[in-house]
Amino acid sequence: MFKYWSIKKYGSKLLPLLEKQYGVQYAYTASQIRTVVYQKDFNPEYLPLGYILFLDQNDLNTVLDKEFPSLNVAEYKKEILTYLEQKSYRGFLQILQ
Repeated sequence: MFKYWSIKKYGSKLLPLLEKQYGVQYAYTASQIRTVVYQKDFNPEYLPLGYILFLDQNDLNTVLDKEFPSLNVAEYKKEILTYLEQKSYRGFLQILQ
């Protein structure tokens, strides 16, 4: 249950908090995303999800390779989507498809 709410929080609350703190942007930096995640009590276990959703795609692989070297992005997205599908979630996180 906590896993579901943690993941859902990334999809529903992270973007508004990023926009409030840093203004509306096309993408946010890893530092901006990380700061909001830790300051607003998001579960840092899902920080890669925040990066996938809101980090510039050109920077994504560099950041993930540095911070989460063993993470396979395609498998991670699939795992999150499968979990959300089991919970019948229909929201912002569907952009992962």
